[in-house]
Amino acid sequence: MAASTRKAAEPEPGDTWLANCARRPQLAHEVWEMGGLAPIHCTQWLAAETQLVTALQAVRRLPTRERGPLLMDFGLDTAWWLVPLDAAEQLADVRLITLRPHGWPLHCPPTHRAAAGRVWLEAPDGSGRVIDPVYLAAVLGPGGGPRLPAEAFG
Repeated sequence: MAASTRKAAEPEPGDTWLANCARRPQLAHEVWEMGGLAPIHCTQWLAAETQLVTALQAVRRLPTRERGPLLMDFGLDTAWWLVPLDAAEQLADVRLITLRPHGWPLHCPPTHRAAAGRVWLEAPDGSGRVIDPVYLAAVLGPGGGPRLPAEAFG
């Protein structure tokens, strides 16, 4: 039998970055190869959790250049933004967000395909960039509801 000359596909830069955030990077890649979700513990960033529809509405209001990684789970009606470790203060008044604690496991598919009902709407690009919590707070508002234009107040 001839030896295979096919080179193994290089991982996506976003997958490499995510796996390197895991406690066991090689295990993350193996889980993804089997079609599963890899537990990536929030140690390089935090997960800002919100309802799926809330996240989709917020994405429409964000400039494309300001969007950061956003993971969605359709079965759970939940989405998670990856935010900086120091985002708690900027997001403290945003009622529609639950900020998951440092070390919390976010079960992630690879960046290029869905797995177990989860998919990246905005995938990590490998640079380590996450969404700026100031922009996230601005589109979701401190009260979490729709914002009225300034003209409405006279």
